[in-house]
Amino acid sequence: MTSSEIFVAVDLGASSGRIHVGRVSDTGLEVEEIHRFRNGGVDVLGHLHWDVLALHREILEGLRRAANRGPVLSVGIDSWAADYGLLDSAGELIGNPYHYRDRRTQGVPEGVLARLGATELYRRNGIVPLDFNTVFQLIVDDKRAAAASLLLIPDLMAYWLTGQQRSEITNASTTGLLAIPDDGPPAWDQALMAELGIPAALFTSLVLPGQNIGDLLPQVASATELPASTRVIAVGSHDTASAVAGVPASHRPFAYISSGTWSLLGVELDQPVRTEGARMARFTNEFGVDGTVRFLRNIMGLWLLQECQRSWHVTRAEELSALLAAAAALPARRWLIDVDDPDFLYPGAMPERLAVACARRGGSSPMSPAEMTRAILDSLAVAYRRALDDVRRLTGRPVEVLHVVGGGAQNKLLCQLTADACGLAVIAGPVEAAAAGNLVIQARAHGTVDGELSDLRLLIGGGLHTYEPREPSEPWAEAAAILAEHVVASPVSAG
Repeated sequence: MTSSEIFVAVDLGASSGRIHVGRVSDTGLEVEEIHRFRNGGVDVLGHLHWDVLALHREILEGLRRAANRGPVLSVGIDSWAADYGLLDSAGELIGNPYHYRDRRTQGVPEGVLARLGATELYRRNGIVPLDFNTVFQLIVDDKRAAAASLLLIPDLMAYWLTGQQRSEITNASTTGLLAIPDDGPPAWDQALMAELGIPAALFTSLVLPGQNIGDLLPQVASATELPASTRVIAVGSHDTASAVAGVPASHRPFAYISSGTWSLLGVELDQPVRTEGARMARFTNEFGVDGTVRFLRNIMGLWLLQECQRSWHVTRAEELSALLAAAAALPARRWLIDVDDPDFLYPGAMPERLAVACARRGGSSPMSPAEMTRAILDSLAVAYRRALDDVRRLTGRPVEVLHVVGGGAQNKLLCQLTADACGLAVIAGPVEAAAAGNLVIQARAHGTVDGELSDLRLLIGGGLHTYEPREPSEPWAEAAAILAEHVVASPVSAG
């Protein structure tokens, strides 16, 4: 029997935000999207920012719609990583948060690594240094001296709903400022902050997924027509943490790809892997739900195709479908690129930059949109194969099945190429895995369901599609080895 009580998942992505409601029934988790809105960077005086006030407005609209769906027990918020808002002593926002694709941090990691050493920094935080890690953004942020506190984007949204300033641990672990001790719980690395001139007082107390952040402020309850007793629950506030919690995995050894603007391929571990081999292979250790570690590689993802679509003015679903059909008819592995080339991080002229990257490797360059699309998807499949091989080597863990969740699960060509390249069955779906993971953590916090993470995953399913390998994977492995010879280690991703 379906419960009338609902939970609300606020899932904020780099290009869109979604509000879902979820109910638990005898057959599992029922998820309904009730509000979707655009998101993206705003260029102001040569810098990219987020319009966080617009995000707050859309969240309130989503909560108003949720109030009409049934009794709302709680709200959970997840979003991308790295970016933050600074608050003054009165709790007011100081300026618009920067977008992780802003160029102001270029070259900053190199200076920090020269001072502290790459191996030592990785030993402390387990995080691959990326230009836009929170730690590097703060070093060049001249507003920090006037700030009393810092909140990552989902924590900022939760603060505006509850008045409580907290830092959820799955997102905090991506900042580069969370220490992972050899024993004991993780904590903010105040020694590192002192070395880098970052005020430790900016950072608020840590909370775990499932903990209560606070009840709705009276003015929020009034604006949304929700009871003031409605709780905001900490979930995996890094959207990848919620997406991985939303993987509908059985007990078979599995790896996952959270596939969207970014692709994050990895496995769940009990402990971080901070070996020199893991650092050199560009694997990062981020905390997940229930004390798990997301040991993963950041891969550029469908951003490459999204930017090309923008250049080609391909905006409708039927136009993308025709483009993918034309790409599927082309030969495999004719054009390959390093999808993690840092030149691809920033917006603008993506087809031209991809053509130049192909030319650097010799041979012809893709010219038509179909050829460019095939180059991107083949190159992503090769990148997945390389990452999967490294996961097995670095962890010693078998992988029997590969789950693809997120928006990329809808790309049938990419899912099939991934199965071919990795030589594994690919189970695609759910598309809204982050919302599903967000919702089941709330349901458990209320006692609607119980059990470990593996038990919660049994609630998630429906609409899944399995892709079996159609051809031997050896040519893909050879392509991965050849491409690796031309690749400079240059990880990029915000998750």
